[in-house]
Amino acid sequence: MANRITSLFNIQYPVIQAGMIWCSGWELASAVSNAGGLGLIGSGSMYPDVLREQIKKCKAATNKPFGVNVPLLYPDIDKHIQIIIEEGVKIVFTSAGSPKTWTAHLKQHGITVVHVVSSRKFAIKCQEAGVDAIVAEGFEAGGHNGREETTTLCLIPAVRDVVTIPVIAAGGIGDGRAMLACMALGADGVQVGSRFAASIESSAHINFKQEIIQSDEGSTTLTLKEITPVRLIKNKFYQEVEAAYQRCAGPDELKNILGRGRAKKGMFEGDLAEGELEIGQVSATIRDILPAATILQEIISGFEAAKLRLLAD
Repeated sequence: MANRITSLFNIQYPVIQAGMIWCSGWELASAVSNAGGLGLIGSGSMYPDVLREQIKKCKAATNKPFGVNVPLLYPDIDKHIQIIIEEGVKIVFTSAGSPKTWTAHLKQHGITVVHVVSSRKFAIKCQEAGVDAIVAEGFEAGGHNGREETTTLCLIPAVRDVVTIPVIAAGGIGDGRAMLACMALGADGVQVGSRFAASIESSAHINFKQEIIQSDEGSTTLTLKEITPVRLIKNKFYQEVEAAYQRCAGPDELKNILGRGRAKKGMFEGDLAEGELEIGQVSATIRDILPAATILQEIISGFEAAKLRLLAD
C-alpha cells in the first residue's frame, strides 16, 4: 500500500494511531508500529519525565518508526519538545495551537511535523507554516474537536482542494470501509483513535474500554465549546455540564465544573460517573477489545474487501 504517507513515515500501511491522552502510551504506540502502522505516544497527559520514560520504552519495544503527539495548549510544551529532540524522535504530530509555534524548530532538528486541523482555513495556514502533512479531523472525532462541526465527509475534500501536502483523514474512522471512503475523498492516509482506545494495549482503564464497547448511537455529543470542544459519553458529569448550559452558565462556571483531572479520572482511573469520557461517534460500532495488531489487520483487510466489492460492482 505504498503512497505519500507510507513514504513520509517509512511505514507499511497508511494508518496512524491517534495520540490520545490517557490511552496512548508506549505499549499501544509500539504495538501499532510493529504491526505496520504509525504509533503515536500521547504526551498531553504526561509530565516531562514521564514522556521521556515512555519514549525510551517505546524505542526498546520497536525498531519501527513511531511519533509523539503534542497538544500545544498543555503546559511544559517547551520541555516536551526538548525531550523529543534529545531522545531522537523523528515524527511529531502537533495539535490545539498554531503550527507556526514549533514547526520550524522541529524541522531544524530533522523531525517530520504533522498538524491537526478541523477546517480548510487552518489547513492552508499549516501548509504556509511548512508542515509535512495535515490531519484533517471531522466533527465525529473524540477528544478536542472543531467548533464548526464540519463532518469528515465534507472536510476531507475541502482540505484536499486547497493544499498540496499529504492529508490524513480523522474522525469516524473505525474500519476499512471508512478508510476506503476517506481515500476516495482525497486523503492519503487515516488516523484512527477510538478503535485503538478499545485495544488491549491501550493504557485506558478497563472500565472506560467496557464503556466504549457498550456505546450506541447517540451515546456521545460535542460540548464545552466555550472552553475547548470535546466529544463526551453522556454520563453524570456530562449531565452536570448540560444542566449548567440550561441555566446559561458562562465560560468561568463551565471551567469550574470541569475542574482539573476530569479526563484522568474517567479514562485512566475508570470513574464512569464523575470522569470526562472522551470518545468518537464511531464508538457506537465498536463491540470488542482486541490486540492493536489485530485491529490494524482488520482495518487493512476490510479496506481491501471494500475495494474489491466496488470493483465487482
